[in-house]
Amino acid sequence: MKLIVTGSIAFDYLMSFPGKFTEHILPDHLQRVSLSFLVDSMDKRRGGCAPNIAYTLALLGERPCLVATAGQDFKEYDEWLQAAGIDTSHVRHVPDKFTASFFCSTDTENNQIASFYIGAMANASELSLRTIQQPGLVIISPNDPGAMIQYAEECRTIGVPFIFDPGQQCARLSGDDLRDGISGARLVISNDYEFELIRQKTGLDEEQVLAQVSALVITRGEDGCSVYESHSRIDVPSITPHRIVDPTGVGDAFRGGLMKGMATGKSFKESAQLGTVAATYALEHLGGQSHAYTMKEFSERYEGHFGPLTL
Repeated sequence: MKLIVTGSIAFDYLMSFPGKFTEHILPDHLQRVSLSFLVDSMDKRRGGCAPNIAYTLALLGERPCLVATAGQDFKEYDEWLQAAGIDTSHVRHVPDKFTASFFCSTDTENNQIASFYIGAMANASELSLRTIQQPGLVIISPNDPGAMIQYAEECRTIGVPFIFDPGQQCARLSGDDLRDGISGARLVISNDYEFELIRQKTGLDEEQVLAQVSALVITRGEDGCSVYESHSRIDVPSITPHRIVDPTGVGDAFRGGLMKGMATGKSFKESAQLGTVAATYALEHLGGQSHAYTMKEFSERYEGHFGPLTL
């Protein structure tokens, strides 16, 4: 199955704040916020939702096709992705812009404050899934909002199953846009906070979303995730990590594992379990692409929590 990963390509600037953001936010003065946090460290990493997802798929033995836009500073990143086993032939280089950038500060409680510069990602709607031969499964992850809705429409038109993953763009997408993205998806995935935004903007609850899709997965951080199908709900527990280093890219790793399971005919529950193991590896490292494992190591860790694994 040819796996297509759409979404942002970005550089992550990851900073650590040695305190709690909540101790500096005054509830009685939210109408006028002016805060500056002195951070202890900053690290520049390769990131973006799409490469993070594709990286996990490559670790799990796939050769995913990345469909996204990047800027004039992408050359070295492109070479690294190809060396990792990712097909970047459908990445468009925008010569007069920089690659999108994610600036994120994390406190001691793993709370995050972030800003995102769109850069070349604004050109994502210039790409089309119609140019890709025989796509098998597509994930539509956070990207230029117009491009996300365009890709969902194209998938429905050409009959390609897709995962709709609005993520951080729930804040930008309108209720109509979210309903368009959900319609006809094989699976919808979001975290619990994002799903509340979806609920408020669309008026759709879990059952109403399931009337339009095959499954809904809601991730809940350290509380694992919930897999909804028709009238059933299965909760998949999280795995205690060996250490907690950085939450950036953990959700993307989960999506990569989930997509691997779907591509190999696993149930949605088993696919979510694969995603859970993949996410744990990411949590134990800085950034979304600094971890690595062999299939043997991954299988042993999976089996230690969920039982035998066959891929």
